[in-house]
This record gives sequence, C-alpha cells and structure tokens, in this order.
Amino acid sequence: MAERINNSFDQAVRIILASPGRVVVSGMGKSGLIGQKIASTMASIGTPAFFLHPAEGIHGDLGMIMKGDVVIAISNSGETEELLRILPVIKRLGAHLIGMSGNPSSTLARSSDVFLDVSVKEEACPLGLAPTSSTTATLAMGDALAVVLLAQRGFKAEDFAVFHPGGSLGKKLFLRVEDLMHGGDEIPLVSDQTVMKDVLFVISSKRMGVTGVTGADDALCGVITDGDLRRALEKGYDIFERRASEIMKLNPRRIKRHELAAAALQIMEQHAITSLFVFDDDQSRRPCGIVHLHDILRAGIA
Repeated sequence: MAERINNSFDQAVRIILASPGRVVVSGMGKSGLIGQKIASTMASIGTPAFFLHPAEGIHGDLGMIMKGDVVIAISNSGETEELLRILPVIKRLGAHLIGMSGNPSSTLARSSDVFLDVSVKEEACPLGLAPTSSTTATLAMGDALAVVLLAQRGFKAEDFAVFHPGGSLGKKLFLRVEDLMHGGDEIPLVSDQTVMKDVLFVISSKRMGVTGVTGADDALCGVITDGDLRRALEKGYDIFERRASEIMKLNPRRIKRHELAAAALQIMEQHAITSLFVFDDDQSRRPCGIVHLHDILRAGIA
C-alpha cells in the first residue's frame, strides 16, 4: 500500500485540510465497519469526523452532510447500490467526494473528486470471497490519511489528552502532579533541628512514610524516610535524641506542580522512591505539596 501514497493521496489530504467542514465516512457491510474505525481515528486525533450509514442516508440522514464537508465513500467493488444512490445528493449539497475502492474503473471511482486505489491481488480468505486483505488495505489507507492529517495540523500529545480524558491513555497525558498532590497541613515537614522522636511522630501521623527537612531559610534541604529510621535502628544507633540534620539525606528529588503525573512516576521508578516533594517552579525553595506513589497508582497511571 505504500506505493499508493501518490498525488491522489496528497490531493485528498489537501482537500480535507482546506475544508471548513467535517469528514463524513460512509460504506456498507465490512467496508462500513472499516469506515467507522477510520472516522473514529480521525476524530480522536484532530480531524472532526463521523460515520454515516448509506442506507440510513437514503432515508433522511443525508441531512447530516453540510456544504464544505468532505465525504469519504468506501466500496471494494465501487458499485455498492446504497452508496451510489447517495452520490448525486452529496454533489448537490456541495460536499467534496473522496472515493476508496478496489476497482479503479468503477462508478464510485469515476464519480469521485479524488480516487484512492485500495485494490489487492487476492483476499486472504481461501475461498477468495470474505473481505480480508481488501479491508486491511482500506484500513491502512484510512489510517495513513488520519496520521498525515495529524502531522499537518500540528496535533500534540496534549491535544490528544483533551479527546481522551478517560482510560489510562488520557490519565497519562492529562493528569498533572497538582491534581494528585497533598498540600497545606498534609505536607510532612520538620526543621533540621527537630529531635528524632518528634520526626518519627510526623512521619507516622502524616502517613506518607517520609518527611521533608527544612533549614533556617525554610528551604527544603533534606528528607528522612521510615526506611532510614529502620536501617539506623538495625545498626544499633541511638537516634531518638539526635537532630533531623544528623539523619537526613541531602538533595531530595523534586518535581514541579504543573508536570505530568506520569513524569513523577518515572522519577520514582528511576530512583526507587515512593514520594516526591512538589514545588511551584524551579526557583521555589519550600515545597507546596507532596505526591506519593499510591496516589499515582490509584489514579490509574501505571
């Protein structure tokens, strides 16, 4: 099918890009099922599109087509009766017609403003009857159109997220750290002069398994985890009268509030940690929140 990406394909892309309307995909039977997928893909990546069943179109649904729309009509034979019956109306309504068929000599091919050849040598079906190779070729051509349109429109991952707010894909691209972080009194923080028995109380009461340590200028300078406490006790250290500054780890990992939650998860996995302190920006010294691994996993980002 790569050989079919030719001048006709280029013309079809240009027509769709120049159109002030929508892409209307139509087809019967297996071609219709492939058309539904093509329309759905286009709509999800920046090209407004919907599927119109040609039989329903004959009985009134042609009112869904407007002047300036582009109709992609799909028929392997190019002679599907229900599809051919709506072609004159499409022209009368002032819509452009892109035909996709396995028969370059068909009525559909001759009637189209642009014809895209999706013919195959033979079907994968051993009887040579069931649409198999032909539907795959048609789907490949439709996906090629959709992806080129995406690139030409400058469609980005952030745009994709707007159309996919549900499911793991949307959450990875849409949810930000500030949507999941704990702020205000929920942030576990102690000063570097806090005695360790009080540090232990903060770690337990905030239920994050960690506390940040701030210096005299109120800036985050370290971090103490429940794991740090456990390891110190296992070594026989008398830690409870020590200060937080004596136990803390320096240079804790941080993330900005506007970053994607998926980026926070990546940092946690890379450094084998379960929480990150959140800051308003690179210049901020005191954290505005904390995000925990459990918050990210509960949100369905994995």
